[in-house]
Amino acid sequence: MITLGGARRASPCLAIDIGATKVEVAIVAPDGTISSRSRLVVAQHQADLFGALVELARRVRGDQAIELFGVGCAGPMTKGGDTVSPLNIPPWRDFPLRDSLRDAFHADVYVDGDARALALAEGVFGAAQDVTSYLSMVVSTGVGGGLVLNGRLLDGDTGNAGHVGHLNVVANGALCSCGAYGCLEAEASGWAIEERTGRPADQADQATRQRTGELVGRAVGMLSSVLDFRHCFVAGSVALGYGDEFFAEANKSARTTAMMSYSHDVEIRRSQLGADGPLLGAALVGWRGAP
Repeated sequence: MITLGGARRASPCLAIDIGATKVEVAIVAPDGTISSRSRLVVAQHQADLFGALVELARRVRGDQAIELFGVGCAGPMTKGGDTVSPLNIPPWRDFPLRDSLRDAFHADVYVDGDARALALAEGVFGAAQDVTSYLSMVVSTGVGGGLVLNGRLLDGDTGNAGHVGHLNVVANGALCSCGAYGCLEAEASGWAIEERTGRPADQADQATRQRTGELVGRAVGMLSSVLDFRHCFVAGSVALGYGDEFFAEANKSARTTAMMSYSHDVEIRRSQLGADGPLLGAALVGWRGAP
């Protein structure tokens, strides 16, 4: 259950989801209906990713008078997404995403982290509609998250709260793209699994799948004891692709780690948003920011 300020779902929003693998754009109506959906592959536009994004957004918007843009982008970023530095998009370092989009479209643009945007969507459209405090996670090419406590998405001083992929889960573990060692993202993300095993994450053996679930559960268990929540909703190709085995191992690990009376029954479940989640989240970023 999310509490939103501003003009919640008052008008259609052009939603933009920017991740390590793809950029997706669509129009999202006030009731959550998605239309005019299109995407591009990030790896195919390394030379001018922003130019390709603008072309894609113009094609999706067409001649519709949509003046509100919501963007979910991989981070980290400065507050409000004035500049973004996605760890898995090397050409973008301190990239002025918000102003660049404003200049290109003369629209109101609001930017937040992609996993944080997904947390909003889970609370408004997904499995957390009746939950006031929860962790929303993505375990995919990278690992990210958003924390909702007492119905409000936690922002932090710079708007980057929720980067659960950078919890240390393996002492002296693998080098992460952030520069630290043993981060959850460096051990359990799609790119980390491929680097560790020499094959794509979707071809991982049973031991790797169990290890991935165990490490994710360890991170969730630690956070649930610190922040006092009992629900975690997980999306992403790695977690969902590994299926029941992943969730069984993650729940076992979380409950072994979270031994406080208020957190011991923490539950890790699948997100109910499906492929629409990132775009719904991006639209909610727009509606959340709108005055």
